[in-house]
Formats: sequence, structure tokens, C-alpha cells
Amino acid sequence: MSCKLTQSYVPGYLDGELDLVRKIEMEQHLESCADCARELESLRALRVALRRSSLAYSAPAGLRGQIVSALRSAAPGEKHERRGAWLAFPVWQWATAVAVLAVVSVAAWRIAPALSGASADQRIAAEVFTSHVRSLQGDHLSDVASTDQHTVKPWFDGKLDFSPPVEDLASDGFPLIGGRLDYLEGRGVAALVYHRRQHIVNVFVWPGGAGTIAARSLAPRQGYNIMEWSRAGFHFWAISDVNPQDLAEFARLLEARISP
Repeated sequence: MSCKLTQSYVPGYLDGELDLVRKIEMEQHLESCADCARELESLRALRVALRRSSLAYSAPAGLRGQIVSALRSAAPGEKHERRGAWLAFPVWQWATAVAVLAVVSVAAWRIAPALSGASADQRIAAEVFTSHVRSLQGDHLSDVASTDQHTVKPWFDGKLDFSPPVEDLASDGFPLIGGRLDYLEGRGVAALVYHRRQHIVNVFVWPGGAGTIAARSLAPRQGYNIMEWSRAGFHFWAISDVNPQDLAEFARLLEARISP
């Protein structure tokens, strides 16, 4: 992780909002980069100072009492009192409550159907899509940038509890350009990065699946095509904005290179 990328993740790191992979990457970089570590400590000290200074603002003491009174007045048979309590709230509190309710309602409307109706494949596809898009932002496409499969494969040694199969398909128009660690399905996975003209193909690999399952296409997500298959004891998920035919050809070529 570069200093520039680290700085963009500092707010999320301080707030405990980074996923496990990014948190580990941040901590590894901070151990080796004194400048970034000093900057993080400065920001942490500034946050503490602001909280202790006169700039810190606490909610009015009476707000809690008003909320408690309103909740108590919501008991059955007390419609008139309930109505009066809510009307007693200042306009700004009404506006805040409405805004919060709107945000929660929209989030529930969008997330609940996905969680309740999504299959395992759909959930993995959503994670694959998110990881792919995230890799295209900043400079986190590769932790090890190399076209040599004999450089990329050994790089994963000691970083994962498995050794991913790595193949270079440059002769077929899909050159290997690197690899990185990523996080899917609640575990660390290998992400192999390939080129197809001006397009990036990410392939996520982790152990699992008995036998061989032929590559199949899943529903595209926001212009990105996705394929998944199993071979030689590994799961493979490929995603790219190349056309579906190119991605299918890539999957076929990679399948043929890896012994069952």
C-alpha cells in the first residue's frame, strides 16, 4: 500500500470502518513507514484535543427528557398525550427525525430484499463486483506487479493458507500483470490480474469444490461481466468489462491450463 493510498484510508481506519484486508494492509504499511505513522498519530491527537476543547458540542440536556417523555406517552389509550408530546418537539428536531427515518427506510428498502432473497452465488457475485471496482480505484490493483507467473505465484507464499494456481495467458491475448491479496466469503483469497487490450480482468481464487464445474456466466453488474467455475480443488471467479465472449474465452483458456 502506498503512502498516497494510506492517507485516503486514514479516516476509515480511525473510525474502525475498514474491512479486514484494508486494515491489515494499513497496519503493515504503518509499521514500515514512519511518516505515515506520525501523520496518523497527529490526526489521532487532534481528534482527542477537539473532543476536549470548547469546540465540542453536546446535545441539550433537555433533549433526552423530551425523547423519553414522547416514548412514554406512546402507550395505548393515550392518543391525546402522545399527540401533544410530539407536537411539543421543536421544528429542527422534527426535521432531523424525518431525515433519519427517510435514510433508514431507503436503506432497508434496498438491502432487505437482497439479503432475504439472494442466493449464495448472488452474494459472492456482489462481493466480487465490489472488490473489482475497489481495485480499479487508487493504486491497489496489484500488490505484486509482474508478468512472470514464477514471480507472482511465490509472492503468495506465507500470505495465504493455500498456493493459488497462476498461469500467464499472454500468448492468447490475456497477459498476466500481477496479483494481490483480497477478501471474499469471509476469508483471504488470491486475486490474479490480467489485461485484455485496455481492459482489466480480475480472477479471484480460493480452495473449495470437489470435482470440476464448467465455467458459467452470471448476470452482469453495472456493465461488468462475471463468470465462475471450479477446477483442481479451487473456486474461480472472473470479472471484467470486456465483452462476454472475451471473458468466456479467457475462462476456457484458464481452465485448459489448470490440471484437474
